[in-house]
Amino acid sequence: MRQLSPKLESWLKEYNKLLKDLEESGFKQTPTNAREGLAHLTRTLVTEKPVIKWIQDDLVEGEEFNVPVRIYHPQPESHLPVLLYFHGGGHMSGSITVYDPICRKFALATNHVVVSADYRLAPECPYPAGVKDAITVVKNIWTTLDQRAINYIHQLSIAGDSAGGAICATVAHSTQNDVNVHINKQVLVYPSLDYTLQSKSVELNGKGYLLQKEKIEWFFDNYFQNRENRKECSPLYMELSRSIPETFVITAEFCPLRDEGFAYIQKLNDAGIPNKHLHYADMTHAFINMEDLIKDHCAKLYRKIGSFLNQDEHKG
Repeated sequence: MRQLSPKLESWLKEYNKLLKDLEESGFKQTPTNAREGLAHLTRTLVTEKPVIKWIQDDLVEGEEFNVPVRIYHPQPESHLPVLLYFHGGGHMSGSITVYDPICRKFALATNHVVVSADYRLAPECPYPAGVKDAITVVKNIWTTLDQRAINYIHQLSIAGDSAGGAICATVAHSTQNDVNVHINKQVLVYPSLDYTLQSKSVELNGKGYLLQKEKIEWFFDNYFQNRENRKECSPLYMELSRSIPETFVITAEFCPLRDEGFAYIQKLNDAGIPNKHLHYADMTHAFINMEDLIKDHCAKLYRKIGSFLNQDEHKG
């Protein structure tokens, strides 16, 4: 029998009541209030903001757009590998500012130089702008780090949650045959991998568990504005070669995107690509943005990702 975490269950009860009251009052979803909503959620429920020794904002130059980034170096005197982070938010919300406390924790937990990318968002910049920005950062981050004279190891991994997970998987696919790009590992946290929304978990978990099916559809309608074939744009249906990096997928039982993660793991297995899977049986989507409610779950996530990226199989 499925059992939601009591701590989340209590919070969701109040959230769903508020959502119902808003809908009855004539609330209309807009990009502005979607962005404000994610920012408020994270600011309210991720209140611990650890100190990182060196943090600076910069730009990664691209042919079409110079991508703003925030760089976190937990040990500026040491040469560390690099982790690019792509935030969640349905391709419409989220930012390096919203995800600042989360990326600080990734830097400490992984002992990597974390680079958080402020890729362009819909509806102002629809698909494929965000993907192009991610590829720009993957290819050109070294120039930015060199200009800063940052101590780093030339080893690149990528990570992202939700829509950021979709971007990661798309980038891994797009660059898998590029001899000038080597991605060491990728981490996908409850990733969005199927823009056709065909999985059973979309119906099962698409109402009452924070991320609503209708909102996902609204996100995607704003993201895809030029009649793109959404199946072809979905990482779940992209061809995988052995050049895809070793992958760590994190899923949540009460997440509408749960089954997409399961299916992607099966696809990785079928292609012979090394992978790991961590499933949270009592969590919803976006739980890293609600850390204060479920600190043990988030601590485990950061710890497991750190172990994966550092190939430490013995710490749990």
